[in-house]
Parts: sequence; C-alpha cells; structure tokens
Amino acid sequence: MTQSQSLLNPPADGSQEPDQHLTVLTGWRAFVANQPDIPELLSDTAYAKLASAERTHYDEARIDHHTRLLVVATSIVQHTVTCGRRLVLLNRHAVSARRGLIVSGPAGTGKTTAITQLGRAHELLDRARHPGVSDRIPVVYITVPPAATPRMVTVEFARFLGLPARSRSNITDILESVCGVLIDARVGLVLVDELHNISLTTRSGAEVADTLKYFSERIPATFVYAGIDVERDLFAGTRGQQIAGRFTLIPTTPLPYNSEWQGLVATLENSLRLHAHKPGSLTCLDRYLHDRTGGMIGSLSHLIRGAALDAILTGSEKITEQSLQAIPLDHSSDSR
Repeated sequence: MTQSQSLLNPPADGSQEPDQHLTVLTGWRAFVANQPDIPELLSDTAYAKLASAERTHYDEARIDHHTRLLVVATSIVQHTVTCGRRLVLLNRHAVSARRGLIVSGPAGTGKTTAITQLGRAHELLDRARHPGVSDRIPVVYITVPPAATPRMVTVEFARFLGLPARSRSNITDILESVCGVLIDARVGLVLVDELHNISLTTRSGAEVADTLKYFSERIPATFVYAGIDVERDLFAGTRGQQIAGRFTLIPTTPLPYNSEWQGLVATLENSLRLHAHKPGSLTCLDRYLHDRTGGMIGSLSHLIRGAALDAILTGSEKITEQSLQAIPLDHSSDSR
C-alpha cells in the first residue's frame, strides 16, 4: 500500500476520528458529501399535537437547518466555478506555466464560498469520472496562517493530508512528502485561502510566494487563491508581475440593489422553516436588508439566520423588520 493509499483508507476500528474542518482531508470530504435534509414544516395542527420530546427534536432540527441555511449560486459563485473548471481543462496537458485564478475583494463578499463551491464541483465531477476509486485526492484546501513562513504553509499542506510534520523535520522533507502524495493521488485543484496574510513587500511574504510557486511547478494542478484585496500587494515587483501574467483575477464586490439581490433574498426566504412567517414579508424588506448590510452577502446571511433562530427560540416563528433590527451585525455594517 502506498503512502497516499494509507491516508485515504483510515483504520476500520474508528481510531481515526474524522475532523470537520475544511483544512483536513476528512473534513473536506465531509463537506463535499454533505447534503443535509431540509426539515419538513409541519402544519400548525400537527405541531400542536407533538409531545414535549418530539417538539424539542423537531425544533432542534429547524435550528440546525437555519444555522446552515443554503448556499446560493450568486453570479460570483457561478463565474468562479465556470472560470475555474475552464482553467482545469486548459491546464490538463500543460507541463509548465499553468494558469491560475485569484478571487479578491472586501471581506464578506463571498470569496471563500466561491472557491469552496468550485472545489466541491470539481471533486464531484472527478468522483463521477472515476467511480469506486478511493486513492484520489482531487482537491486540496488550505488557509495561509497569519505571519506565514514557507515552512508554515508547507505544514498546512501536510496537515490537510494527515502527514506527520515534526518539529525536527526540515521543510525540504515535508515538501517532498507532500508533493509525492499529491502527485500519486492525482490532485487537480489546489485552493489557497486567506492569501492576504502574505505580502510581497516583506521577505517572509516573498519567500511564501516562492514556495507556492514551487508547489505549482511540482504539482500538476490548477491553483486558486482567495483573499482580501490581495492584488494591491500581490502584483507588485518582479514576483507580482509573474503572478499577474499567469493568474486570472475575479474581483468580488458588494451586490448592488438589483434583481440579483432581490432574487437572493427571495431564495433565502423560501428556505425558512418558520410557522408564522408570511411568505413574501422578507422580500418586501429587500431594500432595508440592502441598506442594512451594504450588499454584503456574509452580513445578509448572518442577519437572516440570526433572526430565524430568534424566531424559533422566542416562539414568534416569524421574521419582521423589528426582529431584524435586534440582530447586531459586524462593525462595518452597523457603522454604515
């Protein structure tokens, strides 16, 4: 059994507990496979007849649903998935200078959602093309740590794969181990999030950029970066010019108040499971929601999910403008 096969087949005795973080292989696979059931909304009569334990179980299922809510395929998500899949195909037979993708914009504009949905789509397609094959790792997802060094980033790759990265292990050994596993496992897409944690204006940031470039040259995969306004520093200098020449930039911005925003609010409202909520009452507040959140998708999701949870916990079972006003948002939105 190869090293990559041992990673992909955990012990049958359950001694390896799966982690739910996206930055480890088991967590990423759980994310890809997760298709949570949307709870059925009972009639008022049926709800009133529930025993205490049954009602608690029913309410907990609705609470769990509203903590997740659904991922809406916004134009940014669709554009990222389309561009990413196109680049994967274009890079299929490239031996060098593979093209990549950078998703950059303000916080809360859906960057992480966009690249993780790209990764999910790629992995599901890979599984469909190779049914029953368990020794493949189609996608790797890591985040760049704050004040990152080349070793720290290399260890993030190793951590995703579950490879040992002891303190006495030098970066070359870890890097060779990671590259060997990923090449054997036919990785096709590498997602690197929180790229704003490096800056090419610093020595360590430049070294991290060189390390990622080395990974991209060794691993026959398409690299996708995401971060907050990373183009300001990432495209500076000689290294930046090289990155700009190989990567397509997808900027993310707050959504304007238009038909897409109205459709987004309507889609989120349709996913609510509240007994006294009148359909259409949330879409009537789409202008208020835009003014309150500034068109930030992350703030909108937080606001609606928080109001839905309060509606269940307080027993009001509906979302109103008053209940939305009671939900505190991030400082940027509240200042606005």
